[in-house]
Amino acid sequence: MFGKKIGARILAGSLFVCLFPMAQPVVAQTLKSGERVYNEGCSVCHSAGVAGAPKFSDKAVWAPLIAEGQPVLTAHAWVGVRGMPAKGGRQDLGLEEFSRSVAFMARAAGGTWKDPDAAMLAAISAEEKKRRADPARK
Repeated sequence: MFGKKIGARILAGSLFVCLFPMAQPVVAQTLKSGERVYNEGCSVCHSAGVAGAPKFSDKAVWAPLIAEGQPVLTAHAWVGVRGMPAKGGRQDLGLEEFSRSVAFMARAAGGTWKDPDAAMLAAISAEEKKRRADPARK
């Protein structure tokens, strides 16, 4: 009888030790900053103006783009616009990281765009749907 109680406790303890790691909370992945995304990908075209890409920090070129508004410009770039492939060719990026990079580039050219919050991401997503429905939108 004594042996059965100890055996049950050892089994219960073993199960706890084995299952405990599965009960740990999942740690959220840290999103990349707009600057980091720019440096890791966007800069390939935007630093030199490859294929007509607006050059980083060129206020004259970026001014009319910034005037389109953050949701419009970001959504159009997200789906591909003016020779730019969708997501700038970075299929690994989510909308929030991509949007941060666009905001970073706009700020470098004199814009006052902030990194997107939930409301801005919703506005970008709504504009994306419009853009996909009417690809002629520029």
